[in-house]
Amino acid sequence: MPELPEVETTLRGVSPHLIGKRVREVIVRDKRLRWPVPDTIHELEGCRIDSGVRRAKYMLFGTAKGTLLLHLGMSGNLRILPPDTPWRKHDHLALTLDSGKQLRLHDPRRFGAALWIQGNPAEHALLRELGPEPLGDDFTTAQLHTACQGKTAAIKQVIMDAHVVVGVGNIYASEALFMAGIDPRKPAGKVTRPRLEKLVAAIREVLAASIEMGGTTLRDFLNESGEPGYFAQTLRVYDREGEPCRVCGARIRRIVQGQRSTFYCPKCQR
Repeated sequence: MPELPEVETTLRGVSPHLIGKRVREVIVRDKRLRWPVPDTIHELEGCRIDSGVRRAKYMLFGTAKGTLLLHLGMSGNLRILPPDTPWRKHDHLALTLDSGKQLRLHDPRRFGAALWIQGNPAEHALLRELGPEPLGDDFTTAQLHTACQGKTAAIKQVIMDAHVVVGVGNIYASEALFMAGIDPRKPAGKVTRPRLEKLVAAIREVLAASIEMGGTTLRDFLNESGEPGYFAQTLRVYDREGEPCRVCGARIRRIVQGQRSTFYCPKCQR
C-alpha cells in the first residue's frame, strides 16, 4: 500500500502539471472504487486547479467550486500522459487538462477513491477526525505523551493510529521505533516522555528521508516518473528477519502485531 511518503512523492510529481491548469473534461470509465465516484465530479469540468495538498494519504486539489479528493488505495497510481495514450485495463478516471495533458488514476484493486467535496474539505467525514501531520508543527512530544497516557496498547499500535498521528504506516513505525530504541511491544503508557521525544524526532526523520528518496518501493507502487522509490535500500529492520542488526549485530526478529509484521532488534530496542 502506498504510504505517506509515496503519496507525498506522487503529489509533488503531478502538482506542477495540474496547478494553474483548467480541467476540460472528466472521464469516468469505472465508478466502482472504494466509494462510488459521484456524478458531481463532473462539476470539476471548466474549473482551474488552484492548489494541491496532502492530508494523511489523501490528495486534495482545490478549485473555486470545490475540492477533488484522490486516494491511491492499495495499489493505485497517478500518471500524466498524452490523451491519446492507450487506456490500460484499470485506468478508471482521467482529467483532460487545457495544457493538452491528461491525469489518469490507475487502480487494479479499486480500493482508491475519487470524490468531489463542496465546502470546507477539513470537515469531510474522511478528514475531520484525523490526527496531526507527522511533519507538521502540531505533532509534538506533548501531544504524543497525552495520547499515550494510560494506554496499555503497544506503542507501535498507538503511533499507527490515525487519530493520534497520520501517515505512520507499518514500515515507518518499525523503522522509527528502532531509531528511538523502543521495543515495539512496550505499552504506550509506560514509554517515558524523554523516550517519546526521541520517537517524535525519529518519526519525522524517517518520513522526511523517505520523501527525499522518492518513497519506499512497495509491491506495484511506482512514483510519478514510473520509477520505483529507493528508500527500501536503507531500511534498518523492516523485512530483515534473521539478518544482523546494522548497529549491534544481533539477529532482527519478526513478530505479528495487529495482523501486521513488526521487525525489531532485541538488543537495541527495550
